[in-house]
Amino acid sequence: MKKVIIIGSAHPLRGGGLATFNERLANAFIQNGDQVRIETFSLQYPSILFPGKTQYTDEPAPNDLDINISVNSINPFNWIKVGNRLRKEKPDLVILRYWIPFIAPSLGTISRIIRKNKYSKIIAIADNIIPHEKRLGDTMLSNYFVNSVDGFVTMSQIVMKDLDQFDHQKPRLFNPHPLYDNFGEKLNKKEAQKILGLPIAEKYLLFFGFIRDYKGLDILLEAMRDTRIIKEKIKLIIAGEFYSGEEKYKKYIANHHLSNSLILHTDFIPNSKVGLYFSACDVIVQPYKTATQSGVTQIGYHFEKPMIVTNVGGLPEIILHNKTGYVCEVNAKDIAEHILKFYQENKAEYFAPFIKEEKKKYSWQKLVDSIKNVAGL
Repeated sequence: MKKVIIIGSAHPLRGGGLATFNERLANAFIQNGDQVRIETFSLQYPSILFPGKTQYTDEPAPNDLDINISVNSINPFNWIKVGNRLRKEKPDLVILRYWIPFIAPSLGTISRIIRKNKYSKIIAIADNIIPHEKRLGDTMLSNYFVNSVDGFVTMSQIVMKDLDQFDHQKPRLFNPHPLYDNFGEKLNKKEAQKILGLPIAEKYLLFFGFIRDYKGLDILLEAMRDTRIIKEKIKLIIAGEFYSGEEKYKKYIANHHLSNSLILHTDFIPNSKVGLYFSACDVIVQPYKTATQSGVTQIGYHFEKPMIVTNVGGLPEIILHNKTGYVCEVNAKDIAEHILKFYQENKAEYFAPFIKEEKKKYSWQKLVDSIKNVAGL
């Protein structure tokens, strides 16, 4: 049994990808027989930097996890306090979740202090090393973080390659993003549509997750203007909170008379409702302009849904073209062609056995083993 500390987002911060992942990872270590605690943020982002409506969830806390609210992302005195406490505690393994340079000073400083005990191994799970939305100082901050840890696990090959710009020596492993299997079981499609208040048995695409410019919703909206898609009465469910461009998207929808083709559920989607959206749709569309890995694909695999993704970042590593979905180019025409092909050739049934087989690859135990391997434990 190892004593494991995960430092990153968790309850009471809202689910989204980060908190959900960290809580599921903690459960995987517990199932492995380890003692686990999550050290989450007392302040993750100052409100002026947070693009959503609230950073906090009103869902109940997980009753099977030890979560300590401790890390203030902008207070250096807090970093020293947390670092010294964990240094003295001497956990066998500390896992830092790195997704944006903004958190490099806090996590990098805490890590440096813990390492002074000459005992704890500190491994970063790096979602991104170079962020999707670049800002001045990103390189300096990521370099500060990279130099503070003992090794890395990345969930896409593109992040592994990006890491080479900062370090060539430290141990690292690529491990695909595990399956999100914590959103319940797949429901009957018509039942899920009914619960969501949708017209039953329509043809539904799903765009899911926080809406940011790099995720390419504008391209997908352009694809939805294709007269063949309109004729087929294919509808797009947009499920996720606007993090950028809300007025731009709404203006585009109005100017191009798209409202009849869209279902807008643009509030934050709590974990308890995620399964409804994935159960209600026929296929998930990720029209991203840039990407590393995506948790949406791993939710899609859990609910055994085919996916249409663009040929960027780590997405084509996960989606097998013409087997578990389609990989298409980053333009509205190609996305529209693949949407039409999916429905006109009745591909859902064809894709189903490939999806059932491919999803077996993405286990949490494999990620636990990869982290321990990099740490030499």
